[in-house]
Amino acid sequence: MPGEIDYKRMLPLMFAVFVNIAGFSLILPLLPFYGPLFGAGAFEVALLFAAYSLGNVFGEIFWGRQSDRWGRRAVLVATTAGAAITYVAFAYAPGLWIAIAIRVVNGFFGGTLSVAQGFLADASPPEKRAKAMGLFGASFSLGFAFGPVIGGLLAGEGGSLADFHAPILAAAALSAITAVWSLLVLRDARAPLGRAAPLPRYGEAVSYVTSHTLLLRLFVISFLGIAAFASMEAVYGLWSEANFGWTARDLGFAFIAIGAGGLIVQLFFLHPLVVRFGEGRVIAGGIVVLAASMLLQPILREPYVAVLLMGTLMMGHSLAFPTSGALTSRTVPPERQGSVMGLLMASNAFSRIIAPPTFGLIYEFGHDAPWYAGAAMIALAVPLALQIAVQARKPAAAPG
Repeated sequence: MPGEIDYKRMLPLMFAVFVNIAGFSLILPLLPFYGPLFGAGAFEVALLFAAYSLGNVFGEIFWGRQSDRWGRRAVLVATTAGAAITYVAFAYAPGLWIAIAIRVVNGFFGGTLSVAQGFLADASPPEKRAKAMGLFGASFSLGFAFGPVIGGLLAGEGGSLADFHAPILAAAALSAITAVWSLLVLRDARAPLGRAAPLPRYGEAVSYVTSHTLLLRLFVISFLGIAAFASMEAVYGLWSEANFGWTARDLGFAFIAIGAGGLIVQLFFLHPLVVRFGEGRVIAGGIVVLAASMLLQPILREPYVAVLLMGTLMMGHSLAFPTSGALTSRTVPPERQGSVMGLLMASNAFSRIIAPPTFGLIYEFGHDAPWYAGAAMIALAVPLALQIAVQARKPAAAPG
């Protein structure tokens, strides 16, 4: 029905996102313990996080544009199958630098958030985009809650490389399931443009964004926010091990709070808040919650409080950045969805390349310093969000 979300296409996509993100997030709590088995320090562990994002930059640019041409479904099938193969290779990597190289390739195949968001834009009208983005975010958060627990349980004691084979192969299996599901169940909501359609040029997408003040502010906000969140992801395992003696299994259970915080916001609060206050104010509020959660972590320094604050950190993240993505998507015309959203995901991935190694170095100078630096960095985005609140006065979604 015109003006309504196409749930027949959206719900299968949500399941695909859930399974795929569960596989991706399964790896995250393992890296602070997997890396040191190769002799890695804090900086090299952060490189394992950043390597995936390096591949993401090229993946988001490439796959986002290809999905406009060949269809979202075809690209999701190819990329999730490729991710499954690279997970298997990562499980048996013989050394640190080969493992980092494999993470780059894995990130290239994983650079499909713009494809999923393009699918979402095809299946939802602009006035329902914030609600659809909330469903997308809920699937993401649910996968993020389940994946680390599976990884922590399967990792065992984590004292040898062999202890990590089972969880990494489980990530490969989840990617393979997503590929099969995408092939058999997903259906494109918009006909692909085909070979005859010229691919949009990357430079054109950059020019389009830089000439549009609202989009440019949204890109800067996303860059700073994703950088801060990715940095905390990278140092949290090292920081919690140093302060509380946590293992990979403990960290996996702690990640439940991250996934649960995001899920609660996406399911129950995001859409009503956007309707009531508008995107700009919701983005600003989410940034404040995110910054406060980082600032309080080293001050309170208690195990249960550390878990709780990671949950509120994800709540702030889930308020600010799905809303920012929804507003970006709503602002961009249909023919530019793949290229601009791909550019946005590439920009976010680039922030995840730079920030984790930088914060890994900061961690080596002082274990609490990354929290303070991250809070200060994300606070820089608050004035931009308030400017967006003035520019985009109307909420993205209609009541009801």
